[in-house]
Amino acid sequence: MRGLSPMPGYVVMQPTTLCNLDCVYCYLPLRAADRRMPVAVAEAVATDANAWAAGGRFSVVWHGGEPLAAGREHLTALMAPFAAGVEQHVQTNATLVDDAWCELFAARGVRVSVSVDGPEDLNGQRVSRAGRPAYDRIERGIAALRRHGLPFAALCVVGEPRPGLAARLYGYFLELGCDILGVNIEEREGVNERPNGHDAIAVRAFWAELAAAWRADPRIHVRELEWSLRYLGAVLDGTADGLLPRTLDPIPTIGYDGSVVLLSPELAGFHDPVYGDFTSGNVLTSPLSALLGTARTGWVPEFLDGIAACRTSCPYFGFCGGGHAANRYFEHGRFDGTETEHCRNSKINLLEGVLDHVRRD
Repeated sequence: MRGLSPMPGYVVMQPTTLCNLDCVYCYLPLRAADRRMPVAVAEAVATDANAWAAGGRFSVVWHGGEPLAAGREHLTALMAPFAAGVEQHVQTNATLVDDAWCELFAARGVRVSVSVDGPEDLNGQRVSRAGRPAYDRIERGIAALRRHGLPFAALCVVGEPRPGLAARLYGYFLELGCDILGVNIEEREGVNERPNGHDAIAVRAFWAELAAAWRADPRIHVRELEWSLRYLGAVLDGTADGLLPRTLDPIPTIGYDGSVVLLSPELAGFHDPVYGDFTSGNVLTSPLSALLGTARTGWVPEFLDGIAACRTSCPYFGFCGGGHAANRYFEHGRFDGTETEHCRNSKINLLEGVLDHVRRD
């Protein structure tokens, strides 16, 4: 985890800034504006992505806004420049998913991940622009995916992690039929300035309860739990030093206009008096591969200093690898700080909660 890799494992593409929902915890600054990515941007990214995919696994993740708000015809045109060897993923709120979208996903082999926070009473913060609950529309979209036999992942945001919640959530996602589950404790970032500090004992109990529910019926791959157990197993085997990559994945996010933000998609669309717009350039004027080579300018070196500080000061570094740039910036106002509330909620207390479960088992 020293420096950036010269080649990413995936790119994040923003086909439109628009989202048809107005979730209370959303971090996106331009979600009410319909700014669509020109096909020329996708063509520019595909030049490098196709070459990278020829050498191994490589993915494009369509992530808005709401990617489906770009429309089927336009999103199809944006996907077209990418070779068959490039895996295509879409992160969607599912409210626009219907039979026609499912046919497109099946034809192009698009892997779908749905943002849904559990049963209806836990989805109160996922609302339309008029403030109306969106759950019925989300449920209809998921039903269409199931009707077409399309596998899908789920991404759940938890605002108040506490005992008694995790088992109920896991039971819901078992019935939902997803095959992968990611659990994000709400983060303070972007335009979402709500505090995200929680009682450590409650957060640990939440993760321990989720681990217990999952181990009782492990039909779903739970991202956070599987990584935790993999790390703990490596510690016992004495192989933990080999788990983290030697260099950081640059995770380039390509904005609707072709601008490139490295390391944290959540920084796209923001401007700071000190750091500017956080971009490393634009794919319409420079190849993406060339822009990755300029990563030692701007705010990135300060972030790498923060990673180095975590490496020397935090006993959990081997598990988390130093945290995320956006969490540092939106919580500390700079990139070389160390521990954040996100670290505590989703790294430290996650690992301690899984350990609590293992000790009791």
